[in-house]
Formats: sequence, C-alpha cells, structure tokens
Amino acid sequence: MKNLSIEKLAKYIDHTVLKPTAVYEDVKQLCSEAAEYKFASVCVNPCFIELCAEMLKESGVKVCTVIGFPLGANTAEIKAAEAAQAVQLGAEEVDMVINIDAAKSGDWERVEADIRAVVEAVPAGICVKVILETCYLDKDEIIRACKAAQAAGACFVKTSTGFGTGGATVEDVKLMSETVGDRMKVKASGGVRSYKDAVAMIEVGADRLGTSAGIAIIKGAE
Repeated sequence: MKNLSIEKLAKYIDHTVLKPTAVYEDVKQLCSEAAEYKFASVCVNPCFIELCAEMLKESGVKVCTVIGFPLGANTAEIKAAEAAQAVQLGAEEVDMVINIDAAKSGDWERVEADIRAVVEAVPAGICVKVILETCYLDKDEIIRACKAAQAAGACFVKTSTGFGTGGATVEDVKLMSETVGDRMKVKASGGVRSYKDAVAMIEVGADRLGTSAGIAIIKGAE
C-alpha cells in the first residue's frame, strides 16, 4: 500500500451522501468535491441523479444511485423499473439491495432472480453493484449471496447500505473477495471513515469504497 498514490486512492472512492435529510446544497457540494478530488463516483439517492449528471458532465466522475434502498424489500419488477429509470436520468452505476428476506429464508433462486431483473433492465455498460447487507448474514449466506450475484451477471458485490446494524468489516470484505475472485469486484461500504480504514479494506480485496468521508481519507493519506 505504500505505493498507492493519492490519485489512485481517490479512484477507489464512491463519494456518498444518502442521508434522508440531504438537500440540494449538500449534493452540489458533494459533486464539487468529487470533481476536485477526481473520485470514482458520487453515490446519491435517485431524486438527485439529474442534478449530479448535469454538474459532473465531462468531469470523469460517474453518477451512481441506489435501488431498492435501504431494505431491499421491493419486488424485482419495481427494482428493475427503478434501475431503468435511473439510467435514463443519467446514472452510470446502480447499487441495488438484495432481497434480504429471501436470503434469510434460503430462497437463493429468488435472490438471484431479483438481481438478474436489475442487471437485465439496464444497458450492458452500466455497472450493477449488489448490496448484501452483510450485518444480517452469516458467512455461508454471504458466500451464497456472492455466488447469486455472480450468476446473475452483476459487476460488484457490496457489503452494506449504511442503514443496517453494522457496516463493512475486514473479515467480510476478505470473505467476499475470496469468494468472487477475479470474476467480480468488491465494494466496502459503511463505517469506512479514515485512511486507516480505507487501507485495511483495500488490502483484503476491496476495489471500491463507499463513504461520506472521502476527503478525510485523502487528507489522511497526505
């Protein structure tokens, strides 16, 4: 990690604001910071997609949004429609929450079908990240959820929404990375607030970091 430059570190970060009380000025500031630091993306609620797409055009920073957020309890059809509309509005990446109830029930066919509905609803170039909400899953369920996401054709598996009982852990990110290998990527999200946190996640296989503390992480690197 000593060879990780600030520029490379920035490309791991999805600069995020998903709090329910976020206002336009919060999102405008998020976009300005993302453009300045050249983060990978901004991650926002769907109502802010158009604002972000306008502010970030030609910046190189992608617009990411969330689908079925934060509970994952919408039907597959609703998630698919939400994802399709998000892309029409300007989203380039979508982070969807799995059907957690189906996962806890052991209905892995439904979990996979739910993910596939979103993957098939968006154009081939759109990255679909699958939020497992690992705080609610045991190790076997995390492995099964990763395999379902892979089978459904998603790009990433992601740890958390930030709204559950816990966020990313080094152990869960390592397990997810070992499970998907080089077939998918891993996003660590929830509780990644410092440079030390970021390095710990990257060292065990995280390819992206979802965090509202992107600037603090970069400052820690400096």
